[in-house]
Order: sequence, then C-alpha cells, then structure tokens
Amino acid sequence: MNQYHDFNEQIIKLVGGKANIQAVVHCMTRLRFTLKDRSKADTKKLQELEGVIDVVSNNVAYQIIVGTHVNDVYKDLIDQLGMSGDEADQSKTKKNPIKAMLDVISESMNPILEPIICAGLLAAFLSIISLTGLISTDSSTYQIFDALRSAVFYFLPILMAMSCAKRLGASPYLAVVLAATILSEPINNVSGLSLFGIGLPQITYSNSFIPILLAVWFMGYVTKFAKKVIPKSLQYFMSPLVIMLITLPATLLVFGPLGFYIGEGIIGFFNLLMDTIGSWFVMMLYSALQPFIIMLGAGNFIMPVVASLIAANGYDPAFISSCTISDIAVGGAMLGYFLRARNLKQKQLFGTVTLSAILGVTEPAIYGVFVKFRRPFIAVMIGGGLGGLFAGLTGVKAYSIAWGLFGLPAYIGEGDFMNLWLMVAAVAISFIGATIAAYMLGIPVESDEVPAVKEKEQPVSSEMIRSTALKSVVEGEVVPLNEINDQAFSTGALGKGIGIKPISHVIHSPIDGEVLTVFPTKHAIGLRSDQGVEVLIHIGIDTVSLEGKYFTMNVKQGDRVRTGQPIGEVDFEKVREAGYDPTTIVVITNTNDFLDVIPTSNNQLVKSDDLLNIVLQ
Repeated sequence: MNQYHDFNEQIIKLVGGKANIQAVVHCMTRLRFTLKDRSKADTKKLQELEGVIDVVSNNVAYQIIVGTHVNDVYKDLIDQLGMSGDEADQSKTKKNPIKAMLDVISESMNPILEPIICAGLLAAFLSIISLTGLISTDSSTYQIFDALRSAVFYFLPILMAMSCAKRLGASPYLAVVLAATILSEPINNVSGLSLFGIGLPQITYSNSFIPILLAVWFMGYVTKFAKKVIPKSLQYFMSPLVIMLITLPATLLVFGPLGFYIGEGIIGFFNLLMDTIGSWFVMMLYSALQPFIIMLGAGNFIMPVVASLIAANGYDPAFISSCTISDIAVGGAMLGYFLRARNLKQKQLFGTVTLSAILGVTEPAIYGVFVKFRRPFIAVMIGGGLGGLFAGLTGVKAYSIAWGLFGLPAYIGEGDFMNLWLMVAAVAISFIGATIAAYMLGIPVESDEVPAVKEKEQPVSSEMIRSTALKSVVEGEVVPLNEINDQAFSTGALGKGIGIKPISHVIHSPIDGEVLTVFPTKHAIGLRSDQGVEVLIHIGIDTVSLEGKYFTMNVKQGDRVRTGQPIGEVDFEKVREAGYDPTTIVVITNTNDFLDVIPTSNNQLVKSDDLLNIVLQ
C-alpha cells in the first residue's frame, strides 16, 4: 500500500467525497481541486489533518498545501479516485472567460516547468564547462547536450499542446499533431506562403505558446461540433480528419497570426514599462510583494509572460530574478526568526522553512509562519524590495526559468559571469536585509512561547507571591482549553486560558485596563490589564467567516475598560444557526511573563465569578 493511501483517503472524505471532486491538478506544493460544491469541504478538519500545511480557497481553486512531495501524493490520489492524470486535470466549471483562460495558462504551465527548468540549468552548466575548457563548443558532446537544451524551447508549442489539450476539450494527440505541423520546415518562419489563395504572414511558431494555445482552444470547440454532426458509427474514422481540416487552416489564417501579435504586444508592453518606469521599479515591487501573490494562488500567472520574454529577448529582464530574490528574502526572514526564537519547537519550525525557502519553495513558510506571525511579511518587503531595487538598477537578467539557490547558474547565460555576480549580490542584500528586519521586528509576544532564562533564580516564598483574578467574560458552561475544537487554542500555542459555552449574549470586560485591539470582524478583542496581563477574548470558533454579522462591539482600540463593563453583544443563537461553535475562548497571550495561569474550578460561571487567576510573581 502506498504511504500516502490513508492520507489521501482522509482528504477525499474531507473535501466531500469522490462525487464532489470534478477535477484535481497539482503544482509544486499543493493539490488544486475543482469541487462541485465547496460548502461540502470541511476546511477546518483539513487544516488540522497531519501532513496538511494549510488550505486556501479562492477564485483559482480549492487548494490543499502538502509540501514538495505533492507529486507522490497526487499519483496515489488519482489512483484512489479512479482517474487518469488527464481526467483528473479536466475542469468544467463555468467561469468568466478571461479568468478561465488565465487559469488554463497557469495550470498548463505547471507540467512543462520541469523540462524548461532542466533546459535553463543545462544551458548554464554547458556555459561553465565550455569556459573551463573541459568541453569545446565545437565538440559533438557539447552539441548533443546543447540540442537537448534548445529542443525544449524550440518545441515549446508541442509541450503546451500536450499540457492544455484535455483542459480545453481537445484530443492531446491531435493537438500535438497540430503543433508539430506548424513547427514543420514548410511552415515555420517561411515567407510567401498562401492558403486557398490567401497570403499567410511569416510567423515563427517555435519558442512560442500563445498561437498553439488559441489553436487548441478552437480545436476543443471543433471537437464538440464534430461529435454532434458526425454519426457515431463514423466518428472514429471521420472526426480526426474533420477536426484537423478545420483547425489547421483556422490556425494558419487566424489564430497563429493573432497569437503572434498578442505575444508581441505582451513583450512590447513590458519592454515599454521597463523603459519608461524602469526595471528597478518592477523588480523592487514584485520582489517585495510575491508572498502576497502566492497567497492569492496567482504565483504562476507570470510564467507565460516570462516564456514570451525569454523567447523574444533570450532573457527575462525582471520576473524570474524577482521570484528568486523574494524566495531568498523569505528564507532570510525565517532565519531572523530562528535566531530570535527561544523555544526549541519554534527553532525547528523556523529552521526547516528557512531551508525550503532558500531552495525556492516558500509555501511552507508563508502558510506555516507568515500567516500566523504577520511580521515576516514586512521583513520580506524590506529585504526583497532592497534586493529587487539593486537587481533592477544593475540590469540583472535571467536567461532561463529557474529560481531558488540552485537556480543561480541560470544567470550566467553566454558566459555572462558579471550578471551572475550581480544576482548573487542582489540575493545577498535580500537575505541579509530580511534577516535583520525580521530579527529587529521580533516574534509577537503572544507567540514567543518560552522566555529567556533569567540570569539568577530567586527563591519565592508565600509572602512574596502576588496574584490577580480575571472575572468571567460571559455567563455559561466552563470548557477546559484542551477540549476546545481549535488546535491553535487547545494546544496552548496562544497561551493558557479557558473556554465558555455561553448562555447569555453580553460580553463583559474581565479586567481594569485598556483595549489593545478590536478585530474588524468583531469576533475577537485584545485587552491589557493595569497589571500587564494581556487577554485575548475569541468569540466562537471560525466565526471570522461571519465577517462581523451577529456581533456588536461597544469599545474601540485605546478605550479604558472596567471589570464587569459590557463591551459587546453577540446573537449566539444566530451564530449557532449559521453552523458555528459559539464557544468563547479567553487566553493570556503573555502567559510566560507570569508564574502560572490557573483556570477556575467552577463548572458554571456568572458575571461575578473568577475566570482565571494569574500568579504574578
């Protein structure tokens, strides 16, 4: 049995079962599901499932992040689903046409990144070997390996045709035949051609993907038409011929030229952008913001642009460099947290994601750390922005699609070692800048689980012990923290505390102190007592999704509050009817600043009851 069999069984169950899965593909770290009904997916349990880093549901897909072993997970998954890889990739959800095309491009680029990265790195290694004199550029050995490199880009239309055909409702084999035809010697980059007496423009189809993408899209519609009009008894013999007889002329007359001019327009736009505003601005901005783009599930949308730029110029003047700079900045931010952390578990987490980010896989860091701690985003914006600015001002170019530390040879190009050293300097600036920024920004107090060891331990007598009590925030039934159905709270990661199943609608302040924050969705509020106790009141589980509905807050950030003062009201009945657990959680986020936090022994609470006792010293 495959090691991921049980894991995938749980995933299938939690996304709503096989019947709810319309399609599934994968990228470098995540499974991307097209679900018939997303409401059937239990996102909360999926996030808690061991082996799942996070779950992202957006307009792109329902995405389950599992890490760099996603390919092995995917293979077992489609076996359990009884799909072929092609069937699993199909998506029939109706979308906005522009959005649907962007999704197709993005998802079609994923499978062909492997040979593109291989070709890019091979070019760099060949350049290094030839410069050392170990292999001459005139030798047959060099020519053979260089043929492999050039073939990947030359036959890019074939790779794209294979990748996108099923998604667009076309036969992959007929799509490949079409791509091979337009790449053939009588057609590719030939002048003076005509079809049915109509002159054809001279177009170079090699190293491109937009013409074949449009052609295969049209082929999908022709395929549906052929199946409707040709009798079933003749479809096996006649459909392929009819499809090709219609699609090939349409490609040469319409979609080939249209795709060519679209590609030229893309290249022209970005070249104009960089000539007018400057590549420094584009690189600085993208290097700073890439983690946000990844969170939106749009990380691969730039790949078609990059492919077009490399095909036209022989290099990418901005985006791949920015990706690498940003990835290294993420690694730097995690190193800063690693150096700052005082807890062994945190150090292990930060150390692991540091390495993966440096190697070009940032999702574990972004979803496992950034979302929780927030401040690393700022560190990456600082470090990545500085690195991108330097790379833009010095004109760094990427000669192929490869990112992360091992992708640096892609910046050598045709022996352009100065470009390589400038890129090394850019990533060094990015890494060091993000490391320093993250270290200085620090880990939020509520997340830094273990304080530094005090220089000198003092004996504590009963006369020296001081404590303070927190009053109940809402009347109801007491729930031990470890029984709460939210891993972040039940594990104590956010501090010691207690839960309450409410029987009243009024939320009271448990302390005399200050309002630190009121969340925009009103489901949580942060307080600090006059004794320095920092309290988080989290009303309900996953109630952030209600976006403030059924919640009323009477206080704002900076307000003074008194013990027992009503600070908000919640319609808990409506919360329950909406399908949410109303359990209200109270935790001391700076637990480690005190000797102990002791929950009440009562099973039921009224307004005047003590909720928690804080041992101050």
